[in-house]
Amino acid sequence: MGTRDTIRTAVRDVVPPAGLTRALAVQAMVYAVGSGLFHAGSAVFFTRALGLSAAQVGLGLSIAAGVSLLGTVPLGGLTDRYGPQRVWVVGSVLNAALFATYPFVGGFAGFLAVVVALAGVDAAVGVARQVYSINALPPAERVTAMAYQRSSLNVGFGLGAVISGLVLAVDTITAYRGMVWFIATVFLVTALFVWRLPRLPQVARRAEPMGRLAVLRDRPFMAVSLLSGLLTAHQVLYLTVMPLWILTHTDAPKTVIAGLVLLNTILIVLLQVRVSRGTDTAAGAARASRRGGLLVALACLVLPISGMTRGLLTVVVLVAAALLLILAELIESAGTWGLTATLPPAGERGAYVGALGLGVQLQYLIAPAGLTALGVSTGGWGWLPTAAIFVLVAAAIVPAVAWAQRTPRLGAEAPDPDMTPVP
Repeated sequence: MGTRDTIRTAVRDVVPPAGLTRALAVQAMVYAVGSGLFHAGSAVFFTRALGLSAAQVGLGLSIAAGVSLLGTVPLGGLTDRYGPQRVWVVGSVLNAALFATYPFVGGFAGFLAVVVALAGVDAAVGVARQVYSINALPPAERVTAMAYQRSSLNVGFGLGAVISGLVLAVDTITAYRGMVWFIATVFLVTALFVWRLPRLPQVARRAEPMGRLAVLRDRPFMAVSLLSGLLTAHQVLYLTVMPLWILTHTDAPKTVIAGLVLLNTILIVLLQVRVSRGTDTAAGAARASRRGGLLVALACLVLPISGMTRGLLTVVVLVAAALLLILAELIESAGTWGLTATLPPAGERGAYVGALGLGVQLQYLIAPAGLTALGVSTGGWGWLPTAAIFVLVAAAIVPAVAWAQRTPRLGAEAPDPDMTPVP
């Protein structure tokens, strides 16, 4: 392959093809600008502009995470009832309204009300966004479209982080208020963008739809949700545990942390689509999830070596561990999308996609404290049981998916029609 062909292939893996796939990717990037801006500047906004203590911020965000965990399945059911596009649009408008109220929040009670409401809305919107992508595209294109969206999300997050840096440099109350109003505007633009996407036909449902929590009785699917969710702990390892390890157990300069975050963003943008190939079936997605888990385990064995090295060799080991985690993230994410696109029944996709997110929410509750305690607080030996955990989860994901495939889904009587968008 010549240089020109190589460049053409690289561009094709980053720039989505014209049509709905590109429209969804552009929407993802616009949304991520606002989301990335807030994530990068929210801690300072809460303390400087709202006058909250760090303890109050932490408590409020923890309560909001609990609401998101409890509401993922029932709120996902709204998508099945009202349609993903409608829920997505209404949720985006509500997000805009809630962000616009932030500057007027008075005290902890007002802050708690807003973050809890945002958590609930985000849970519903997250499911609706995924279900729309699945319903709007033919099976062979679904995972690829999600990969393009993930790549675009990282571009948007980067742009948002840059804008956040400007806001933090100005460091005035007016700048922080302007930041959240800008984010509210981004969500309004997102709502308009989603409203203009092609309309989808209503998916046929059973005469008596499932109860809002009935999906929790689908044991094979919930086993897949738990295992797949635990594998997403690579995010916590990369963004939380590894930086703490670098700061407390290595002689590497602190700037290495920022460099590794930048490396993660760049490689996801460049490689996510290419790595996602072959995960558009349940079996392929399960194998990808297994490979991702095994790569995480290998990274857990490489990373502690950096605590025994010095100078440039330490940086080399850290980069090697980071590359393993990035590759694991690329592969495991594609596996998750494949499972999301193939396992849920057409008539109850909202509830099932929400249920698949329960494993991720549970991971976020236990992984930060658990992996930090094992990997960092033990001084190094805890990386061995950490690696063993990921090996066990990786080994279990393929038979769990096979079990789910053999078991009829609740609500699966509704056929999976050709979901061609209505012009």
